[in-house]
Order: sequence, then C-alpha cells, then structure tokens
Amino acid sequence: MRRKASLILLALAVFFAALSPLLRWYAFPRLAKIPANQYQDMVLEAKDATLLDYGTMQARKVPKVTIVQTLKGNVEESEKIEKTAGKDIVVWDGLSYVVGPDGKMVSKIPERYIFDAHSQEPVHATGEMVDGDPVRRDGIEFKWPFMTEKRNYEYFDAQARVTAPIHYKGTQDFRGVEVYYFEQTIPWTKVPMPRTMPVAGITPESVAKTGTTRWYTTVRKFWVEPLTGAPVYGEEIHKEELRGGTLLGDRDKVTAFAGHVKMREDYIDSTVDLVKSNRTLVLLMTSYLPWGFLVLGAALLSLSLYLEARSRRPADPASARTAAPEPVSA
Repeated sequence: MRRKASLILLALAVFFAALSPLLRWYAFPRLAKIPANQYQDMVLEAKDATLLDYGTMQARKVPKVTIVQTLKGNVEESEKIEKTAGKDIVVWDGLSYVVGPDGKMVSKIPERYIFDAHSQEPVHATGEMVDGDPVRRDGIEFKWPFMTEKRNYEYFDAQARVTAPIHYKGTQDFRGVEVYYFEQTIPWTKVPMPRTMPVAGITPESVAKTGTTRWYTTVRKFWVEPLTGAPVYGEEIHKEELRGGTLLGDRDKVTAFAGHVKMREDYIDSTVDLVKSNRTLVLLMTSYLPWGFLVLGAALLSLSLYLEARSRRPADPASARTAAPEPVSA
C-alpha cells in the first residue's frame, strides 16, 4: 500500500515540477495579451502655459491647457487584420483633444495604432495613420512590452511622425510601485499643421500658401511598471512654434504652445491602482504559481521517497520470530 502511494506521489511531483517552467516560459507568453476591446482615457494638464490666439496671431499666457487622450479598441478591424496576419492583433483608435482655458477646442489629432497583442510590436496594415496621414511605425507607442527590460526602446512620436530611441534612465519608486524611468528628446522638427484648426476658414492648405511652417520639440518622460509594461505616469515638456511666412507679418516666429504637460492627479491614482491589480495577475503567472508548483513538486518527491523507504525497511526481528512447536504425546 505504501509503495503504491509513493508511486502516485512521485507522478504528481514530476507533473508539478514540469508544470512550473511550462507556465512561466510557455503559457505566460501566450496568455498575456492586450484585449482587443480595451478602452482607456487620460486627462493631462499644462498649467501656466503659453498658447497662440489664432484670432490675433499673438501668444498669450493662460492658466491651463487640457489634453484629453482616448484609446478605443476596434474589434472589427482587429479581427479583419488577424485573418491575414495570423496572430492576435489589437487596433487602437486614438484621439488627442486639446482644450483651451475657455473650454474651446485648440486642436484634435486622431490616430490608429495597430500592434501585436502579445509583444506590442507594431503591425503594418491598411489604416495605420496619424491625423489622416498614412504612417509606418517602427517602434512602440503608448505601452511597453510585458516584462520590460532595463534598456533603450524605439518609440514612435506621433507629432513628428518619426521613431526615435527612448532611453532607460534608472529604477525608481513611484507611489509604492517599482518603475523604470524612460526619457526621450525630440529636437526641433518641422511637423504638419493639424487638419482641424481652432478657427473656421483656417486650414493647413491656406496656412501653407502663406509660407508659414509649424515646428515642434518635446522632452517625453514615462514611469513604466516593468512586469505589465504599463506607464503609471507621464510628462512632456512640449513646445510648438509657427515660423516664417506672411501669416506672422514681420515676425520670424511665434509660440503656438509651450507648457509642462502632466497627468491630472485623479488619473494618476486610478492608473496606479489599475497597474497594481494587473501586476498581481502577472506575478501569479510568472512567479507565484511557478515557484509554488516547484516547491510543491519537491515536497511531493520527498514524501514519495520517504514512503518508498518505509516500504523497503526490513521487518522487526522480534515480530518475525516464531514459537517452537510443542511436543506431541502418544
């Protein structure tokens, strides 16, 4: 009976020991993915910013500029692309909507980001665009890969339509979460005018006829939770200028926007809470369960060997001794 039990325990020990690396290195990369229907929004603010008044073409100080960013998963498009791509695809339809202190629209820039649901690598397909212009991303955007590494990544800048390195700058603690800090600098670059302008009658085509061009630079900062690859916080030191042309009169350039853009406090709290929750799920797949199964396998193996040793132990000599037969009389 003991030997039978030891064999069962040995089989279970082998099963759990084998399951441990399979869960971490085989199951996790296939199960961890961004859902195709995910929706998220973010509100950022630039306080004491500089903003161009397109009515007077004069830059003025304003108490606050608000940027609302939304990302909406397009399930129909992702399923369509998956048929030819042969892998799980996510299509995010994004919108960056900028509002001035008076509540009026300053600009709105839509974009479509298509990427691998598991690795977050960009996938090139029809519909990939920024503000209606077709683009080809060669780097990540919005989210880092699961199990983010301490290294530089290629990051796509939607304003300049270019991919540039975003540099790992070190590990920090952000409100109780260990994060990797990344920073990217985009130097002054000539960029397209937004298709939707804040003043009726002003279009990118009409501005182009005046010879005026739009230039942009930014320092982009992200604090990324490495297990989930999700930014818990972000900032931008953002500047835009209009340069040259008859639209500016005798001026060489004018500031269109300048400000230190930061996440609004309530969105920081909700983002940190969400990332902490998702981090626990990732730890369950990459650490808690694999190590737990490994320890359980070792414990079952020890118990199996113990029972096997007990089953092979020789019998007690006292119990094996038999009584001598009594003599039989006639």
